[in-house]
Amino acid sequence: MKRNGVQTQLGRIARCIGLGALLALTGGAALAQKVAPITIVINQSPWFGGFSKAVEAYEKQTGNKVTLDVNPFAGSAEKQRNSVRSSQGQFDILVMNSTWLAEFYHGGFLTPLGDIDPAFKLDPQVLSYDDTAYWDAKTKTNSAKTGALYGVPLNGNIQLLFYRADLYQQHGLKVPETWDQLLANAQKLHNPPNVYGMVFRGARSASDISYDWMPYLHSHNGAIFRDEKAGDFTVIINSPEGKKALDTYVDLTKKVGPPNPGSYGQAQVIQALVTGKAAHGTPVIAAWSQMDDPTKSAVVGKINVAVLPHGPGGKPSPTLGHFIGSIPKNIPKDRQVAALTFLKWFQTAPAQQIVAAAGAPPIRRDTLESELSKKPEHRWMKAMVDSAPYPRSMYTVPEGPQIVSVLELRLNEAVIGEKTPVAALNAMAAEIEDIMKKGGYKTGRLPDLK
Repeated sequence: MKRNGVQTQLGRIARCIGLGALLALTGGAALAQKVAPITIVINQSPWFGGFSKAVEAYEKQTGNKVTLDVNPFAGSAEKQRNSVRSSQGQFDILVMNSTWLAEFYHGGFLTPLGDIDPAFKLDPQVLSYDDTAYWDAKTKTNSAKTGALYGVPLNGNIQLLFYRADLYQQHGLKVPETWDQLLANAQKLHNPPNVYGMVFRGARSASDISYDWMPYLHSHNGAIFRDEKAGDFTVIINSPEGKKALDTYVDLTKKVGPPNPGSYGQAQVIQALVTGKAAHGTPVIAAWSQMDDPTKSAVVGKINVAVLPHGPGGKPSPTLGHFIGSIPKNIPKDRQVAALTFLKWFQTAPAQQIVAAAGAPPIRRDTLESELSKKPEHRWMKAMVDSAPYPRSMYTVPEGPQIVSVLELRLNEAVIGEKTPVAALNAMAAEIEDIMKKGGYKTGRLPDLK
């Protein structure tokens, strides 16, 4: 495997179990046909190590060549946008974050996998991730029932509740099921400045506080739009449910958060957890690899994970932060066939064992329930399986980044006290309605909260 043109070596898995065992996991060399070389554009991230180990095993097993073009998160998105708009694409597999999907689906840049191989389907053990691998171009919705398959999930990134299991045991606490129970637990463990009851992604950025808050909104039975999947884009974020969700979030930041919750991004949340400064946090599962790493963590073996809490009468609603591997339209057929050959292989159980053994979140239920899950270092897997029915997308429209910019500003203002939750929600509703009007959607908004 080449990474940006530089030959890499097998890493931790090969050192631990040996290359022969690694290849044995994939069931021999007959799984995939000999095909053209491919290039995959991907972002550098905590789960990249697991993906690259799988790519190396694929190359060793099949003799097929894969080049990984590795970039920062924003750089990967920009390269993909440029490639799909050129006369012939540079990349054969696009590794798209959930927040980019709408742009590529609505833009018509991707090839339905059934057009390459009519017999190809997702394996039944692959988790659904809110049907985001499917796209119905007529209704402009993600639907496995009516849409075509456009990709294969490559990473199952969702939020989980990270908590200090040692402190829970010490204080006799139970894992919370509701946000109110989480607040009660966090208050018992809140001992600033040594340990904060909880840390939050409260910063304003490309997507920090909006991503962090979305599970509160959805689990209180709130939403940005009345019925996005049915094409009703009436803005209802300033509903009583939305107010309860924001009140709950702001209350937590004030009572059990650090003094400056509005300045914490994802990196700061992870840092607070691994240094033992936080009793709770809700980062994505990709952050897990750092929790038990003795070179990075002061709390090795002390953190556990659980399904996110929910509001009264609601369900847990982790926000999708996963990645889909798709094939662009503007590459030759032989490269499309080669790309699908890799995706077919990647979704198999043996391939996902390699991904999971490297500490990256796999995409298959049976992998999450395998013998690996019984090992202490993989104790996060049960929470992933238990969360599988609940993940939600942030949005399914190409205007999503504009909407997120509104949410980032107004939510941050509420957390730092520049706006009341009511004022912040009313401002969001008006600004999002304006975005949707300009986009030509059927929209409107609720009356202002008082």
